[in-house]
Amino acid sequence: MTSHNDNVLNNLPGGDRQRRAVGRAGRRGRQQAEALPEASISEFDGVRYLHLGHTPWVQGAMRIHRPRKLELEYIQRMMAWLLLVEPAAAPTDWSGLRVAQLGLGAAALARFCHGELRTPTTVVELNPQVIAACRQWFRLPADDERLQVLAADAGAWVAEPAQRASADVLCVDLYDHDAAAPVLDDADFYRHCFETLDEGGVLSVNLFGRNASFARSARRIAQAFVGEGDAACDAASGAPRGEVWMLDPTDEGNTIVLAIKGGALPDAQTLARRAEQVHARTGLRAQRWLHLFKPVPLRAAPTCRAADVQSDEGARP
Repeated sequence: MTSHNDNVLNNLPGGDRQRRAVGRAGRRGRQQAEALPEASISEFDGVRYLHLGHTPWVQGAMRIHRPRKLELEYIQRMMAWLLLVEPAAAPTDWSGLRVAQLGLGAAALARFCHGELRTPTTVVELNPQVIAACRQWFRLPADDERLQVLAADAGAWVAEPAQRASADVLCVDLYDHDAAAPVLDDADFYRHCFETLDEGGVLSVNLFGRNASFARSARRIAQAFVGEGDAACDAASGAPRGEVWMLDPTDEGNTIVLAIKGGALPDAQTLARRAEQVHARTGLRAQRWLHLFKPVPLRAAPTCRAADVQSDEGARP
């Protein structure tokens, strides 16, 4: 491929076999003073890839002639939250849901939510080079009444009191150029994610299982959304604070964790109905997700007082 811009557009050696779908760019607040890696781009077989620095780790991808298509499997699975929420207006009208995304990547989710779902979407991305690259090379729309892209630290943003209950869906995909572990991954961060969601909201997190960090991350998400012991139940109603589920890993090792605030996984019939609706409306192969759901292992299952909130596990996928 011919380079169109030596500072931005770069072909990485090794071809497609070296590419790995890992996640999006991000940094801890204490690392902001360090130089952020430059956004670099490669193309292969009609697909444009975003990288941080000159590494083979893929931060996002876009099929050049089908920019709204979600190219990477793990990005498609991050949209499994569509099965867990019931739009108020109509079964396939998600335009009333408030979506927040931490980490821009190649803007795949932003393009999809803005162009296909037409949801009000806020994206928080620390690296200005990533935002500029997405605007130039990945067809990220300009900000408008439904899209706001902020050059800011995701951890600081979710910690702001003004963000409490501000989102119905929160998508988190925060990896640096080394792709070793999420760069925002402590208990406080996931607690702030919980607080950012409105009641019934869904957190969708990409975790890359290269090492033991997955179990640690999943446990921290569960602690924030389910808790342990008495903290697992709402003090007033006795209902569970929420549930945490995961999808089987992709071939590349990406595992999507879905945490529901103050809600539970719908029954199998509802999931199947929504999967058909999602597929018909968006083209996403949502029916395949139904067989991938698994509960995230907890140290101890919560036991709550209210009998009417206990779920029928036999009806789950």
